[in-house]
Amino acid sequence: MVQKSLQYMKEEKFILKGKRLEEIQDFCKSIGVEAFRAKQLYTGMYKNRYTSLSQFTTFSKELIAKIAEHADYPEIQLGRQLISKDGTRKFTFEVEPGKEIETVWIPTADEERKTICISSQVGCTLNCAFCATGLLEYKGNLHAWQILDQIIQVEKIVGDKATNVVFMGMGEPMHNYFSVMKAAHILHDKDAFGLGAKRITISTAGVVTGITRFIENKEPFNFAISLNHPNPNTRHTIMDVNVKHPLEKLLAVARKFTQDLDRMITFEYVLIPDVNMGRENADRLVKIARSVNKCKINVIPLNTDFTQWRRPTEDEVSEFVSYLRAKAGVPILNRQSPGRDINGACGMLALKGTRKEIEV
Repeated sequence: MVQKSLQYMKEEKFILKGKRLEEIQDFCKSIGVEAFRAKQLYTGMYKNRYTSLSQFTTFSKELIAKIAEHADYPEIQLGRQLISKDGTRKFTFEVEPGKEIETVWIPTADEERKTICISSQVGCTLNCAFCATGLLEYKGNLHAWQILDQIIQVEKIVGDKATNVVFMGMGEPMHNYFSVMKAAHILHDKDAFGLGAKRITISTAGVVTGITRFIENKEPFNFAISLNHPNPNTRHTIMDVNVKHPLEKLLAVARKFTQDLDRMITFEYVLIPDVNMGRENADRLVKIARSVNKCKINVIPLNTDFTQWRRPTEDEVSEFVSYLRAKAGVPILNRQSPGRDINGACGMLALKGTRKEIEV
């Protein structure tokens, strides 16, 4: 333990946020703080959503000073907030100097479901042709504390708690696997955020190695794959991930997911006329759904307009969805586009909003 203590001292400071309970316990022991204080720090940060050490009112001033001497309690910084006509809010946070991310609060009309869509990277390691984030320079993975702090900060601003969290914001979660999963487990811990595993969804554009690791670790969370094209010969034209992780391998690991974990997997499918909506593609998608069996398909009308492609009409979406429902034998949901007027909908993060803006 002396060695651990020296390790903490060599670092600038120990960052409390984003740490599991056992890590905080080791830290407390290393600086001579009673063991039970670790649990108080843990629940205060996550369950109570304390944003500073001063909110730990059961701690003496001397104890707070001792912890502050060796540990940081950082926050990501709010840059601006955009509010949609449908109640969706988009937040721009600076996580480090010159590094910004976006996070979205998405309540349903009845406010029974309140989802926070969080980012896992600054920019993205991939370049999906329809996604605004792919246009940005990739500037690094987020630490677990920066992932979790998106939830803490958004809940503080809106004055409400999320019922669901989705890792569908900026970045490819499977390219930041360990920080993403660490954050997800803290979200799930009853002594921390206390969200049920089925209320946490982790997504990927199709990184097969990450999905394999997820299966091997028997992770309990919902899982989604951004499929977006059912043709193995042309999927790479809109999703560069397909070059390294071909569709055939992706579908094989998706079937393994449903078989080994005995759980449903979600396919996300952005609808792009003249690209992936023809009858041939619909039939391919039906075949995929039947082969995977335990799956559902969420269709999402194209939201971005920086490409030469157009957004499908409501009639085109309805026809495509009706065909899938009649043929696929799996649940089909039209995800709609909440927050589209502030560029907060799927594929739009990193584009400036156009509606009501709150400068901070």
